Amino acid sequence: MKTALITGTNRGIGLDLTRQLLEDGWRVHATARDPEQSAELKALAFAHPETLRLHALDVADAESIRALSDQLADESIDWLINNAGIYGPRGVAFGNVHDVEAWLDVFRINCIAPTLIMQAFADQVARSDEKKIGILSSKVGSMGDNGSGGGYIYRSSKAAVNAVIKSASIDLEPRGINVVALHPGWVLTDMGGPNAEITTAQSATGLRRNMAGLTEADRGRFIDIDGTTIPW
Repeated sequence: MKTALITGTNRGIGLDLTRQLLEDGWRVHATARDPEQSAELKALAFAHPETLRLHALDVADAESIRALSDQLADESIDWLINNAGIYGPRGVAFGNVHDVEAWLDVFRINCIAPTLIMQAFADQVARSDEKKIGILSSKVGSMGDNGSGGGYIYRSSKAAVNAVIKSASIDLEPRGINVVALHPGWVLTDMGGPNAEITTAQSATGLRRNMAGLTEADRGRFIDIDGTTIPW
């Protein structure tokens, strides 16, 4: 039975990824800062008592990450999906970038946390059959696709994690681990807003398809929800 570890599963894309993988017969380690606060996640755990394990994980806390890795030290994790992320302050235009602490908070969640999580669970991924790490990035982190400017805080955090993903894809190649950046699409979530194009379930379906289809040739790619390549 294949096993996945997914962060940020209390709602949105992470919740739907968890639901869909369980329906496909996977074992899932689902993490959230406080899983007990998500009625939908608890309902999934009740419906899948043998294959879903809930874990409290604060991705901003390095000790919390280490503790969960220690707890799962003997596991084999086929897919590690870093879904947890935040947008931070909106409408921050040039000349109005003043909240340094907010910027650092976004970097801590969107860039530093995925790096620490990859490091903490590399052994568990390396001993699995599939050996895949997918980190949810965003098209707005693309230098080549930036034609609108703005978005200084969120955009820069995603550009930074893209650099991490590219380096990790090279550094983890000797261990057979395939690391990619995944754009989830413009999704109807609190972050995506009411004008977004696809539902969380549609995003989860596309992300699963892209993860399942990964080959050696995809190592270090920045993959759009439709499977095409996004320029760095």
